[in-house]
Amino acid sequence: MAKPDVLLVGARKPVIVGGLDPNVTLHHWLEVKDKDAFVKENGEKIRAIAVAYTADKVDAAFMQRFPKLEQISSFGVGYDHIDAKWAGAHGITVTNTPDVLNEEVADTALGLLLCTVREFPQADRYVRAGKWTKAQYPLSKATLRNRTVGMVGMGRIGRAIARRLEAFGVPVVYHSRNPQDGVTYKYYPKLVDMARDVDTLMIIVPGGASTKNMINAEVLKALGADGIVINMARGSVIDEAALIDALKNRTIFSAGLDVFAKEPEVPAELLAMDNIVLFPHLGSSSEVTRAAMDQLVVDNILAWASGKPPLTPVPETPYPPKR
Repeated sequence: MAKPDVLLVGARKPVIVGGLDPNVTLHHWLEVKDKDAFVKENGEKIRAIAVAYTADKVDAAFMQRFPKLEQISSFGVGYDHIDAKWAGAHGITVTNTPDVLNEEVADTALGLLLCTVREFPQADRYVRAGKWTKAQYPLSKATLRNRTVGMVGMGRIGRAIARRLEAFGVPVVYHSRNPQDGVTYKYYPKLVDMARDVDTLMIIVPGGASTKNMINAEVLKALGADGIVINMARGSVIDEAALIDALKNRTIFSAGLDVFAKEPEVPAELLAMDNIVLFPHLGSSSEVTRAAMDQLVVDNILAWASGKPPLTPVPETPYPPKR
């Protein structure tokens, strides 16, 4: 049987290319100079797309260029870079790469929280600047010992973070669209009510229109002057301008950010602040975990190619698809 034609959107990641090349006819979108000519010649052939990075947009207009498209296998848990609703309405299954990165992201979240609360990056810079020989680094004003963390989102990664917080002896409560089965932490239907009752927000929700700017000026004001915001989700979840104002005006105490609205660009106002911690979107960034995520991209394509159900379809595109 002829190998199915698959389009790789994004760079030649070794695990993805190595896993797909022997089993499909792989086309490399990034290397196509004349996109229109390629689509004219190959558009009817392409039946699946592998998306190598969450920065690679796959909207309805892009999918329509490939009328025989059946499957999109995307790297990452978040898939707001794909119009999954349109895909589901047109019989296209979208898959992502959950679970294999849960523990790595949860580790990073705790690391970012500790760095923010205890000022570890600032202390490192203090030593490197030779200041320790002249004076002891000031006592950190914040501690985990008297804090309650309000989880914004309680999915797979949220639960992994909450387990770690429990081990640290830190009380946990949460807000999500609905109460989560099997979760015993106190649930808040309204985010602003939770913000008022806690002093730390740990954000781990999907991106997209439904969560855009959900951490706004009202929520930050409710969090209060001792408040710390940790964002492990998407930059779009926080109203960045409101956050900058809250930090400048000491409406909240500090922030730890792994994501930003216009990555890799970071607002100059945030870069100038020494009382916050900024990570370059490190969430799942270890070689082991990224390889596992790439392999799941491959495995979803190979399952489709062999006529098997997808391993990790997203909710908007249940299997089997309806055409």
